[in-house]
Amino acid sequence: MSGIPDVLHIGPARLFQGLDRLQRLDLDGHRKFHRVLPDFSFRELVALAESVDLRGRGGAAFPFARKLQAVDSAVRRRDSPAVVLVNATEGEPASAKDKVLLARAPHLVLNGAMLAVRALNASELVIGVTDGGPPERSIRAAVKEVGRAGFVRVVHLPERFITGEGGALVRGVNGLEPIPPGRKVRAAESGVNGLPTLLSNAETFAQLAMLAELGTKGYRDIGTQEEPGTVLLTVSGAAGKRTVVEAPSGVPLLDVLRRCGVGVGQGVMIGGYHGAWLTPVGAANARVSRAAMAEAGATLGAGIVVPLDEGTCPLGEVARVADYLGAESAGQCGPCRLGLPAIARSFSALAAGKSGGEALSAIQQGSSVVRGRGACHHPDGTTRFLLSAVDVFSDDVATHLARGSCGRPVRKLLPVPGEQDEDSGLQLTVDWSRCAGHGLCGHLVPELIKLDPYGYPMLTDAQVPTRSLWDARQAAEMCPALALGLRRSPTAGRSALGSA
Repeated sequence: MSGIPDVLHIGPARLFQGLDRLQRLDLDGHRKFHRVLPDFSFRELVALAESVDLRGRGGAAFPFARKLQAVDSAVRRRDSPAVVLVNATEGEPASAKDKVLLARAPHLVLNGAMLAVRALNASELVIGVTDGGPPERSIRAAVKEVGRAGFVRVVHLPERFITGEGGALVRGVNGLEPIPPGRKVRAAESGVNGLPTLLSNAETFAQLAMLAELGTKGYRDIGTQEEPGTVLLTVSGAAGKRTVVEAPSGVPLLDVLRRCGVGVGQGVMIGGYHGAWLTPVGAANARVSRAAMAEAGATLGAGIVVPLDEGTCPLGEVARVADYLGAESAGQCGPCRLGLPAIARSFSALAAGKSGGEALSAIQQGSSVVRGRGACHHPDGTTRFLLSAVDVFSDDVATHLARGSCGRPVRKLLPVPGEQDEDSGLQLTVDWSRCAGHGLCGHLVPELIKLDPYGYPMLTDAQVPTRSLWDARQAAEMCPALALGLRRSPTAGRSALGSA
């Protein structure tokens, strides 16, 4: 299937059963490999989830049974219907497990979600997606195949890192801009259309379907005692090739890497861009489970595994991601709008061997300032990732500080969206008859606008990078004098204009 990674399994296939024979399990194909699920009452479904301590697979690992209970409690207290919301947005650039499930085994996700719908007597099932290709087409087809087109709503949202954050997803489904709401709002209390909403990841619902099919004892046949069942991992290999692996919880990480034809390299990123790095020794001794990864100093998160090849500069690779994460913020609080871009600039300076130890100190101090102060967890996850890189690649840090470079090129092995189409085709402009030198624009987008000594913006004819376009638009909207604007660049190519 074009654009969808290969799959493989270690041990018996569960979620991937039948995918070695069929490219996509339509309804007939699904029934060849999976039996029809019984209905469960609310109490029965809670007990089933508790029997294996089923956790969310989107990264936070929140107990699924507690989510069910929270929604049911809100429904009873408010005397209102519930909504079930499947998060299949998968904003992490290095992740593909949910895309694979939607594209190739959509009925597992749909069946698991419908178990929750029936147990809660929900009024609607909503599935949030960002990939408009095979995953979205497949899940829409599956909805039609079971005759649920009038009940299930598939909502397409923009593909951004923060789109998958729970509050951002709910806002997007409700027709608002898909960014974190700026204050903690539990979906269980007020989600889709303000109703109590059961929100969980696509793999979580697929695992729920497998649990209902196998029963507690069958589900526990593989995995560890504390974390039974299987885990989906997205493993990046040579030349950026990704493979989605279904493996029993507790399997050695080294076994997974070997099956994908890669080694530990300079270190292994676990959990994505809000995760952490393991040293080669740490990765070689780690096992695939939440507890084992926490003991090793990482977090399993959404199951992202990226070994970094020896032939690339690790600090240069991480600097690219830092720049991306700084630009991917919602821009609604100081730690994200100002703190993360500043930390990213310091990381780029460190990678370039500039500013000596000042850049390293700025990364560490800036991280301590923004941690725990954001409107969402984006600053926390980003700084954890960056500080972990500084620790694991400490020898490279010392080399860059001493020599300015490690001598290796940046091969762009860590995926960063937008790099292949860097220019947006738009450039910033100033209406000088309005500009009063407030200087706000220079503080909102310091990577794009420099201020002169009097606070007036100094612009160039350069196009705004695609990754910074959202920030540039926000700066224009927030200009007190309405002097800042965006226009098509006279030098923009036809393809750039088309993407703008």
